[in-house]
Amino acid sequence: MITSFDDYCIHQTHEPVAQPSQSDRNFYDRYWFNGFDTGGAFLFEIGFGLYPNRRVMDGHFSVVVDGVQHSFHGSRRAPADRAQTVVGPFAVEVQEPLRRVRVRLAPNETGIECDLLFAARSVPVEEPKNLMFDDGRLIMHNSRFTQFGCWSGWFKVGGVRHEVRAEQSLGARDKSWGVRPVGEPEGGAPGKLNGEPGVYWVWSPIDFGDVATQFNTFEDRDGHPTQLGACMVPVYGAPELVPAEEPALQHMQTARHRIHWASGTRRASGAEITLVEASGTEHRITLEPVLAFQMKGIGYSHPSWGHGIWKGEEAIAGESWRMDEIDPLDYTNIHVHQLVRARMGERVGLGTLETICIGRHAPSGFTTFFDGAP
Repeated sequence: MITSFDDYCIHQTHEPVAQPSQSDRNFYDRYWFNGFDTGGAFLFEIGFGLYPNRRVMDGHFSVVVDGVQHSFHGSRRAPADRAQTVVGPFAVEVQEPLRRVRVRLAPNETGIECDLLFAARSVPVEEPKNLMFDDGRLIMHNSRFTQFGCWSGWFKVGGVRHEVRAEQSLGARDKSWGVRPVGEPEGGAPGKLNGEPGVYWVWSPIDFGDVATQFNTFEDRDGHPTQLGACMVPVYGAPELVPAEEPALQHMQTARHRIHWASGTRRASGAEITLVEASGTEHRITLEPVLAFQMKGIGYSHPSWGHGIWKGEEAIAGESWRMDEIDPLDYTNIHVHQLVRARMGERVGLGTLETICIGRHAPSGFTTFFDGAP
């Protein structure tokens, strides 16, 4: 099937671009963004995914403001042409690759709208590959880059418009593709997740104004890293100043972290991250939560609007909840992002702390599937 992207010199296989190189039903291509007011007035996130072998495309916009999280969800049959990144009233437009991306949500029945422009403040940084097996079968193998930026534009909830200004609205984005568990579960005998179900993942991009840091790790049940990445990269005041390649990008030799879990939850009350250069020089970062964001708002662990689930030819929905009324140990609320204030030496910054811990994790003191911290 020939589409508009076949006119570019971008082919990676002998097939047209619309046809993935593999038939795994969970092959995907996905955008994620977040943005926040530096004074803590709001925190929004965006997810947009294509699952060509499931024939689904979906998109989500969710924002926390005044103690309430509001979410738009949309889904459609996936178009063949990769240029069509549109789901009903929701659209993601790459205006200038790796420099500017526009996200629009036109007026719709949910009462949630936006017109936002992400402008890059750093080069994209490729993270280590995610690789995971379930009882011998490959279930996750993907690539991802993370990029820092700022936002301008507006969003509207319930008729109230909120301005988003670049000088006080920072954020980050990632772009990932490959294979990961999505959509409806498969039939047949269930996998065993190597004998003990669970996941431990921590991810934290922080913007300090002149430099940014990135940390990510998967750990097994006993706290041994199965994936670990950390780096420091310069940030700039405008997309035009960001170089095509960044000679000052510094990948760390290793990194350590510690999460302080809030009592009765699996949500951080604080954290420390230590980045270690090849020379042995250490950079200690302390994180203090400011706002929380439930990842189900953009489809993660959502009971009905999960990623890649077939909802029909086209469907949209909206929902809202008060952040102080949710059960933090409910399965759909375990996966959380927090806007955090960070300190690294004399530097003060803002960024994101992502945590998801399900099942036993010895360093955290968790012994069952969903027990909370003492």
